[in-house]
This record gives sequence, structure tokens and C-alpha cells, in this order.
Amino acid sequence: MCGNNMSVPLLAEAVTVSGKEKETAVVIFLHGLGDSGHGWADSLTEIQLPHVKFICPHAPPIPVTLNMKSMMPAWFDLMGLSPDCPEDECGIKKAADSIKAIIEHEVKNGIPPHRIMLGGFSQGGALSLYTALTCQHQLAGVVALSCWLPLHRSFPMASSGHKNIPILHCHGEMDAMIPVQFGAMTAEKLKGIVNPQMITFKTYPGLSHSSCPQEMATVKDFIEKYLPRI
Repeated sequence: MCGNNMSVPLLAEAVTVSGKEKETAVVIFLHGLGDSGHGWADSLTEIQLPHVKFICPHAPPIPVTLNMKSMMPAWFDLMGLSPDCPEDECGIKKAADSIKAIIEHEVKNGIPPHRIMLGGFSQGGALSLYTALTCQHQLAGVVALSCWLPLHRSFPMASSGHKNIPILHCHGEMDAMIPVQFGAMTAEKLKGIVNPQMITFKTYPGLSHSSCPQEMATVKDFIEKYLPRI
């Protein structure tokens, strides 16, 4: 029996980009701070494979400490953007649970976990990494763009132990918001959590805190490799 979207709050409002043929795989992609699922739906449509469904949920509006407690769409609170800043542990875990609920919904509807990939940009990429590494299922992979690993001190202990999850980690070399060095530190940390051969860390010269066509082409290749048509 098909699950009801209303039982998964984030799914009810999410932007869904349906496949052009029978959907045998799903990519759940999480936007960055202050954005919405619409912000990435167009870019993802341009690289979509016909058998893959994209789900782009919207983060709820919450007060964000980093922005003087202004209300804005955010997956969890941010106190700062450096590796030693205090973190919103409760908010991160709650957000991860809400993404895991989407995964479970897709599994109930017939898409096995190894055909489900998580991805995201900035704060969304951070949440996709944390969720995939703590998920009971081994997923198809993670696309982590311009981001970091939240609660990094809790790993590898916090990991669910899936060592062979492929991770594509991309970062702009001119990123002033989350410096590429922070991305490189994250990539090194990930090598202690999963099989280092499963991690691809790519940097893009001249790219700021955003995406570019070359990066999206890399993302498409990664999705094609780990979610092939069956």
C-alpha cells in the first residue's frame, strides 16, 4: 500500500521532479540556508535521468543565531561557520530524523535504500552528510556541495557503520562563506568514517559559495554511476 505524503510533513510541501519513465531511484536534495526546494529544482531538472525522481523539500523557518535570530528557512540553527563553533546538536538530529522519514516513505513505496541518494548544498549538504552517515540503511551515495560535516567530533562513534557509501564532495576554491580549507578538513574527516576510496573531493577554481555547470556535470556523472538504469 502506498504511504500517505501527509504523514511525512516535509514531503507534503516538497518540490518533486518526476522521472520521464518508471522511477526506480530517488535523489533527495536539500537546499542551503534561507533558500527553498525551488532554488535547486531547476538545476536538478537540467541533469535529470529519466528513471530518477528528485525530491527537494523546504526547510521550515526558524530563528537563526548567525543572522541575529532572524526567521528564515533553515534545517537547524547556526551559531557560526567555523569548525570550532558551538552547534545545534538537538536541531541537527531532529532535522536528520525528518529526512530519514522521507527515506522510509520512499522505501515503503518500493524504492530500496540502495536506490536512494541524498544530496545538498551548504547547510543542506551538511545535513545530507550527517543523515546518510547515521542512517540505519546504506544509501546509494551522497552529493555534498560546499559544505561540512555537522557534529564532526561525534564521529566515527556516531556513524551507523556503513563504510562503503560513495560520497561526492565538491567545493569552490573562492568560497568566502565556507572556505575550501574547511571542505578539505571535512574530506579528511570522512576518510576516517568511510572507506577513503569511496570519497571524491573536487574543487573548482574561481567558484564562490555557489555552483557551476562543470560541478553539475560531475554531479550528473555521479548519479548516473551509482543510480544506473535497471
